[in-house]
Amino acid sequence: MAKTRNNNYKKKAGQVPGTLIYTGEKESQKLFIEAFDYNKEQYTENHLSDVEDGFKFKSTNSTTWINLNGLRHVKEIEKLGLHYKLHPLVLEDIVNISQRPKIDEYEDYLFVVLKMLYYDKNDDIVLEQVSLVLGKNYVLSFQESEGDVFDTVRNRIRNAKGRIRNMESDYLLYVLIDAVVDYYFNIIEVLGDKIEDFETEIFSGNTNEDVSKNIQELKREILRVRRAIFPLREILNRIEKNENELIQQKTITYFRDIYDHLIQVSENIDIYREMTWSLMDMYMTTISNKMNEVMKVLTIMASIFIPLTFIAGIYGMNFDNIPELHYKYSYFVLWGVMIVLFVGMLIYFKRKKWL
Repeated sequence: MAKTRNNNYKKKAGQVPGTLIYTGEKESQKLFIEAFDYNKEQYTENHLSDVEDGFKFKSTNSTTWINLNGLRHVKEIEKLGLHYKLHPLVLEDIVNISQRPKIDEYEDYLFVVLKMLYYDKNDDIVLEQVSLVLGKNYVLSFQESEGDVFDTVRNRIRNAKGRIRNMESDYLLYVLIDAVVDYYFNIIEVLGDKIEDFETEIFSGNTNEDVSKNIQELKREILRVRRAIFPLREILNRIEKNENELIQQKTITYFRDIYDHLIQVSENIDIYREMTWSLMDMYMTTISNKMNEVMKVLTIMASIFIPLTFIAGIYGMNFDNIPELHYKYSYFVLWGVMIVLFVGMLIYFKRKKWL
C-alpha cells in the first residue's frame, strides 16, 4: 500500500499544477463511455466510442449523465473537460486517485470527489475514487474502471422509476451519491459479521494460529473504510448549507437524508473499530486464561508430589540407623502413607474448588 502511494507521489513530483497524470495502476483498462439523456417523456442511452460524441447533449434542455470509465485515458478526459470548461486543477484531481473526498465550488459547476466501496467476487473490499461534476442540466462521472454501484440508477432512468425522470441534474447528483452511501451499509454489515465470527471463534477456544494476524487485517480494513467514509459528512454539510443555484432547495431535503444515513454508518464504523480492539484484548485474555489453567494443573501436580518425593527421599538415603528401615512391612506402610497423602490432598483441592 505504501509503495503504491510513494509511486503516485513520484509521478506528480515537479509537475506543473494542472498537469494530467494518472496515478493509478490500472493501465490496461479500456475506455468506456456511456451517456444517458432523459426528461419526463423519454430517454436515450448511448455507448460512446469517443467523448466528442457526447458533446451534442450539452445543448439539450434534458438532463444528461455522462459516465466515463478508464482514468488512464487522460486525453479523452481533457477533451471532455475543455468542452465543459472544467478547470485544469479539476481535471488533475480526477486522474489523481489519491484524493481525499471533497467538494469544490466553481462558477458554473460543482466538483465532488468521493470513494466508492464494494466487495468483489473474492470478498475483498474494492475502494475506487469517483469524481462527479454537477452543471446545469448535466452530471459527469469519472471512474477508474468498469464495475460500480450505479446499476440501480441506470434502471431507474430506463424504467422511469421514482422521481428521477421528473427532476433535474441536482437530483441525479443526489441519486448517485445515495447509491454510493447505500453500499456503505453492505460494507459495514459484512464487517459486523466478521467481528461476530471472530468473537465466536475466540469464545469457543477453537482459535487458529493466524487469528491475531486476521484481527490486525480486520482493523486495517475498518480503518480504510473509515478514511473513505468520514470526509463525506463534510461534503454533505457543505451541500446543505450551499446557496448555489445548481442545487435547488427542494433537493436539499434529499441530501439531508443521505447525511442521516452517513451518520448511522459512521457510528457503526466507530463501534466496530472499538470492537476490534476488544477482540485483540479478548484473544490475549483467552490465551492468558489457557496458560493459567495449564499452570494450575502443573502446580497441583507439583504440590501433590512434593510431600511424596520428600518421604521417598528420606527413606532413600544410605544411612544404617533409619527408623523402621528393617521393619518387615516398612515398604507397605510407606506406600500406604503416600497413598493417604495423595488422596487427602486431592480431596482438599477439590473442596477448595482448585480442581
